[in-house]
Amino acid sequence: MVIRGAYALRIFLFPTVTNETGKVNRMARPDKTSAVAELAEDFRTANATVLTEYRGLSVTSMKELRRALGSTTKYSVVKNTLTKIAAKDAGVEIADDLLTGPSAVAFIKGDPIDAAKSLRDFAKENPFLVIKGGIYEGKSVTPAEIMQLANLESREVLLAKLAGAMKGSLAKAARVFDALRIKLEAEQGAPAPAAEAAPAAEAPVETAAEAVVETPEVVAEVAEVPAAEATEASTETEEKE
Repeated sequence: MVIRGAYALRIFLFPTVTNETGKVNRMARPDKTSAVAELAEDFRTANATVLTEYRGLSVTSMKELRRALGSTTKYSVVKNTLTKIAAKDAGVEIADDLLTGPSAVAFIKGDPIDAAKSLRDFAKENPFLVIKGGIYEGKSVTPAEIMQLANLESREVLLAKLAGAMKGSLAKAARVFDALRIKLEAEQGAPAPAAEAAPAAEAPVETAAEAVVETPEVVAEVAEVPAAEATEASTETEEKE
């Protein structure tokens, strides 16, 4: 009875968990709770989730895959039973066929397109990596849909193209505004039309020749006046004598 009681206590504290190879492992209940909570948090915070089968991949290959995915993607080997519970706690539905065999989940915290590209490229060189499906924008996606996602342009590329298009549009607009400014400045700075010339004076203007002709007559008249005055003065003097 004591042995059976101790065995029952052991089963309660260390429940059996079957791993991917079929062997029975025993996990302490606190560890199980912690693992489920961590997985549930990963499901909640991930922008996308991809479930894979890694059977046949070496430890070195797994490290290369994690390096290829980058720091924004958490690639974890998981236990199917705990993953199922964690997904349910996080409000994520995962089909049972995605949680068969040795499973590893890519919790994508960055750009899903970049992660999908990394998984696709790695799977081409390492056929042992099998992409089984995933969750994207709250919906289940198939391996084919993940490949379609991988073929899209990444956010950085789209932003670069958008920036280039905006730069080109702004440059074009700047040229248009500059041409308009030059046109306005040319119109505002153009000289005003010349005013009509004032009508010429009606009085005739004597030419130099006419002035020369008239000059001797004036001189003669001026000369005759003193001579007459002198004659009259002489006559008056004689009469007084």
